[in-house]
Amino acid sequence: MTASKSHAYFSPEEYLEVERLSPIKHEYVQGQMFAMAGASKAHVIIAGNLSALLVGHLRGSGCLSYGADMKVRLPELGLFYYPHLAVTCDDLDRASDENFILSPKLIIEILSDSTEAFDRGDKFADYKTISTLEAYVLVHQKQVLVEQFQRRTDNLWVPGSFAAGDVVEFQSLGLSCAIAVIYENLALLA
Repeated sequence: MTASKSHAYFSPEEYLEVERLSPIKHEYVQGQMFAMAGASKAHVIIAGNLSALLVGHLRGSGCLSYGADMKVRLPELGLFYYPHLAVTCDDLDRASDENFILSPKLIIEILSDSTEAFDRGDKFADYKTISTLEAYVLVHQKQVLVEQFQRRTDNLWVPGSFAAGDVVEFQSLGLSCAIAVIYENLALLA
């Protein structure tokens, strides 16, 4: 991510207005806007596979899955992030006409070399402050590996991982799938 140099500070309202008109996406961190890089082919395939899986599973449940164009707002921290996928079951999120959600239940990030440290570190620390978040998932695009952090009592996050041949359990959604479904159409499975 690179900071936008055209303005020293953006209010959340200014950010949302700029973002509505901008041809590129920006994340928002306490008054600064950071341009987001494009995605690799592997990233796009994984995101599409996960999106199809989630939409099909959530149909009729009252929960919605959002792709990479929906922001998650963390108002107490002054942040807007674009997760690769987010699921919300919150009535206010579903009814809102805003371009962000406030109460995700599940967030999925697809790792890249340029974002992995941030996704594991500061971004995860920020996401942990969302009271409705039950699981944070990191999906590797250069190897068949899915990492999941499940919230337990006392805000303890329990890590788990899934590799080639495993069945991935998205416990927060009551969803299980072969890891091969997530990596379908990628040479990583060959």
